[in-house]
Amino acid sequence: MYNTLMTRSVSVKLFLSVLFLIITAAAAQAENLKPFYLADAASGDFTQTVTDTKSKLSAAGFEVVGEYSPYKGASIIIVTNDALKNNAKATEFGGYGAVQRIAVTDMAGTIQVTYTNPNYMAAAYRMAGSLDDVAAALKGALGMQKTYGSEKGLSKDDLEGYHYMFGMPYFDDPDVVAEHGSYDKAMQQVKAGLAAKKGGVSKVYQVDIPGKKQTVIGVAMTEGMSDDKTIMTEVDFKETRSTAHLPYEMLIHENGKVYALSAKFRIATSFPDLSMAGSNSFMGIMASPDAIKKALSQAAGAKVEKAESTGGFGF
Repeated sequence: MYNTLMTRSVSVKLFLSVLFLIITAAAAQAENLKPFYLADAASGDFTQTVTDTKSKLSAAGFEVVGEYSPYKGASIIIVTNDALKNNAKATEFGGYGAVQRIAVTDMAGTIQVTYTNPNYMAAAYRMAGSLDDVAAALKGALGMQKTYGSEKGLSKDDLEGYHYMFGMPYFDDPDVVAEHGSYDKAMQQVKAGLAAKKGGVSKVYQVDIPGKKQTVIGVAMTEGMSDDKTIMTEVDFKETRSTAHLPYEMLIHENGKVYALSAKFRIATSFPDLSMAGSNSFMGIMASPDAIKKALSQAAGAKVEKAESTGGFGF
């Protein structure tokens, strides 16, 4: 009888231990972050939805700093606010996180309203603080049906040290697309290059980080394998679109350098589940990292030969 009770006791303890591990694993997964939020998906008028979305964002205290339509049926609204700019100010390369992107995408009459996950970006870009307030404001203004963009998501720690795979760049391995010796000269060169649409690159928005000489400029790219539409046609193929991946950005730093996140990092953070090879994979845009760096170097006023080849996606 004693042995039977002991066996049952051990079985119960084993069951409880397994149950605890399952609950802990589930809780850990629930804390994982995904790149995007789906606010709404319903039939409606595309143009009116864009107008209504901008009104909701303005009413929630966001400043619309730019709009971008990379292809038919897609409109991206770029916003900032004091919370975003102050968090960017507190981080050396915080300019990348000074904006959030909201997309309206027409999927055969179903209008999807989606937006970037502020806390996913804050972790991936190693921002000084969280963006809980910004996330709450976006959810309050636009709603939130689900988070998406990765099946399992990534933990905050994983995002802070993220790279797609061995040999791929981290956040702190950006491309230096131009060097001009001073912030003011860099800004002058970048503005001139974008106005001339060098490399097929043009300006979408600009946000100056308060209290420091640092500016983030969002850009449209339209030539060759740097072309936004070409890249998105390959990688953005799932039912709920990740249109808010765009636009790409350049960061003009106080040290006179013009930076851009490596495409191998920037694209991978928006599409972390994308396969390396096969249909709709990174292999389909193998030439894009070099093409993007070259285009941005031209736009930033560097000689093209400065955009040295670093290879495509892969080792």
